[in-house]
Amino acid sequence: MIRHGVLVATLTAVAACSRGAYAPPVPSPEAFPTDSATWALAKSLAPVLYLQRDEPFPLDRVAAIVHPIRPIIAYHLLWRHDVNGQWAPWAKPSDEEVVWVGYDPITQAPTDVWTYWHGTLLHTPWMDRGPPAIDVQWGKHGSLPRGINPKDLPADKSLRAFYNYEFALLPDILLGKLVHGGPWGFFHSFERYKDFSKVVPLTDRLDLVVKTDDPRTPLHAVFGHAYSNKKWWP
Repeated sequence: MIRHGVLVATLTAVAACSRGAYAPPVPSPEAFPTDSATWALAKSLAPVLYLQRDEPFPLDRVAAIVHPIRPIIAYHLLWRHDVNGQWAPWAKPSDEEVVWVGYDPITQAPTDVWTYWHGTLLHTPWMDRGPPAIDVQWGKHGSLPRGINPKDLPADKSLRAFYNYEFALLPDILLGKLVHGGPWGFFHSFERYKDFSKVVPLTDRLDLVVKTDDPRTPLHAVFGHAYSNKKWWP
């Protein structure tokens, strides 16, 4: 049996080795000059996020990358933490997600929404549906086009599957809480897990807007060099 003192010492050592959430200062506008028309386009198409009502971590940064040729904008999101696995010393110190909005190059109205869902790319046509809208999963921040049919998700990546995973991963969540704070776990119903009712518009949350097809340099500048470089374009 592990004695209480040994357990506390072990957890303290893990916490000391783990990194807290980190993002560098937001670059000055002069570092990545962007014309006012590009900024206005990125703001007009910025999605509205619908967070799960009990979301424990704040959204720290938002960067919009406007493709110079294709009519598409990538909105990169930096969350303070992921609920799973971030107690480990080798874990990235934050959680990065990305959603994309396609638009009509003449009317500049949204036409498509893509999201990154745990390695799977999800797509929903968005013509005549108003501002792009995204549902954000509790704790892990997987992004879903709002209104998507849950049956279209892979069986091992369904909302029900992730709901069940969080009960199986309670020891992992506890370690995360001891290291960087956050929840004890998710102890509500599955219906509440699907309650995406906390509204966060991104229009006035953009920290950086850059027109480029290779976003590595600006993303590292605004998110830090530990940025994971997920898929750039759908």
